[in-house]
Amino acid sequence: MASSKKSLKNSAFLSRQAKGDIEVTTHPLCLQLNGFLVKNLQLEHLKPTLLLALSGGLDSIVLLHLLAEAKRSIPFELHALHVHHGLSANADIWAEFCAKECQLLQVPLHIEHVNVAKNPDYKNSEQGIEAEARQLRYNALFSYKADTCEVDFVVTAHHQDDQAETLLLQLFRGAGVKGLSSMAALDKTRCLLRPLLNVSRQALQEYALQHKLDWCDDESNDNTQYDRNFVRHEVMPVLELRFKSIKSVLARTAGHMAEASELLEVLASQDAEHLLQNNSLCLQGLSQLSVVRAKNVLRWWLSQNCLAMPATEHLNEIVDQLLNAKKDSDLNIKLQHLYLRKYQQRAYLCEDKSVEPFDLVWDGELELTLPSGGKLLFNKVTGSGLAINLGMTKLRITNRDGGERFKPDAQRPTRTLKYLLQKINMPPWQRLYLPLIYWEDKLACVPGIGIANELQAKGDEPGLEIIWQDSVN
Repeated sequence: MASSKKSLKNSAFLSRQAKGDIEVTTHPLCLQLNGFLVKNLQLEHLKPTLLLALSGGLDSIVLLHLLAEAKRSIPFELHALHVHHGLSANADIWAEFCAKECQLLQVPLHIEHVNVAKNPDYKNSEQGIEAEARQLRYNALFSYKADTCEVDFVVTAHHQDDQAETLLLQLFRGAGVKGLSSMAALDKTRCLLRPLLNVSRQALQEYALQHKLDWCDDESNDNTQYDRNFVRHEVMPVLELRFKSIKSVLARTAGHMAEASELLEVLASQDAEHLLQNNSLCLQGLSQLSVVRAKNVLRWWLSQNCLAMPATEHLNEIVDQLLNAKKDSDLNIKLQHLYLRKYQQRAYLCEDKSVEPFDLVWDGELELTLPSGGKLLFNKVTGSGLAINLGMTKLRITNRDGGERFKPDAQRPTRTLKYLLQKINMPPWQRLYLPLIYWEDKLACVPGIGIANELQAKGDEPGLEIIWQDSVN
């Protein structure tokens, strides 16, 4: 039982059942789910909205009924989403079944039709049809918007058997600690809940039979060409003959790995605290860490930028090129949608931006989106920025032509813009789409450099502060 004040306060929702207006629910699964929801939902605020991934199979049907029962005593809204992949001849039947069950329980249901590419080169569920179907399913869940409210949490019916299978699959692929941590009951980053991770499939089936629930069976779950089905039907039964509690033990191991992964993330964030600036890493500082800790920081940094972990050999190659190559050597490694680059002993993750000439006019907006994907913010200040009293109602914004000269400091000589950008160590690729702000054909402001000295607001004069926010370095 949770011991925090918040949890004790929220536990009042569970005790309402004892007042006589609602029949007491004593089934262990009901009590476990209610406890999970009270612990993880922010019930002191408005009613959260949960979106259940409903396939129509045993697991999600049981969870649908458990949640429908729970909402009688715990304040939350419940919606369901069924993804119609069209891969089975029974797909329409499953959708109709889900609609009927939701209607009986008065749960709003949305059926999302998706198209899965049936590539004949696909070999297994991790690299083929099953993987794409899973991705489309999650895309539909996380992009769903109800008519009357925003979704606070997506809920899936993954259970203890799923967790054990996931751990074995990750182990067979040579995954690291993060991969072996498998699935989390509460995924804060994605606002995803998996309340049944500690419940065996057998317990779910017993509940369904006891409450006379119907469900759909997906025939593809018997196809052992898929890795997960092979583990489920061929590997796990053999293990259970020797190790009776293998599923719960593997699920517990995944929990240990999750704790270890969390500690590694804490260590990485601490190591990166003095290395990371504007999403770039100081390579000199990184080289002072042990190789193991340097790799840990790199994994954490890539994860922060929503990049999948590279294979071990690839990561070793990246570390070697970052830390051991010549200081002036060029680096340009593609990592999914970003490129890993190096400049002046710092590592950057950059988009592959096309550098097209642009010429825009600012006419008083608070924010201006740039063709490069970044934006300029305009804030009124006092005693700094562009002097508004000079009549700066319109500004011209464009990218570099080359050869520009600029003087932001009255005490220093006019310098080429190239020299000033080198002084602040701006990477060459970022200079290509750096926005320059002109007033009456005079270079008035260069983000990161400053304001032309004769155009600066001083004392109590009103000024215009211009901030450049690049999308990705």
